[in-house]
Amino acid sequence: MPSRHLTLRIGIDAFERLEAESRRTRRSRSEVAKTLLEEGLRMEKHPGILFRTGPAGRRAALAGGPDVWEIARVCRDLQVSGDRAISQTAELMALHPQQVRTALGYYADYQAELDDWIRMIDEEAEDAYASWQRQQKLFAG
Repeated sequence: MPSRHLTLRIGIDAFERLEAESRRTRRSRSEVAKTLLEEGLRMEKHPGILFRTGPAGRRAALAGGPDVWEIARVCRDLQVSGDRAISQTAELMALHPQQVRTALGYYADYQAELDDWIRMIDEEAEDAYASWQRQQKLFAG
């Protein structure tokens, strides 16, 4: 992706926290700052969305709720659309319909990125299931 250079001054406390996060994640200060800036801009545009770190990386999630990809996957797999899809997703996931709308608003802006994430999760699940099946055959008496 094309990029542009940005120079800015930040306070000593912020710089030290950036430095600590850089060491913790073994990423450059620039990479950490770039990630946090991008995520901050996304959160500003999509109130109610935050970012979490996990074993597979950082991902968008509802504040106090599931990851956006989980909501998007449930909603897109339903056989209905529009308000019915939102209400059914909310019911299935024990969410308020507005939470589903918040997640789907984010999904609409970053669909390709989230679809890639869903595809990766599905592939990992398929691999794990295939491994489990092989183990069952191996240890079946």
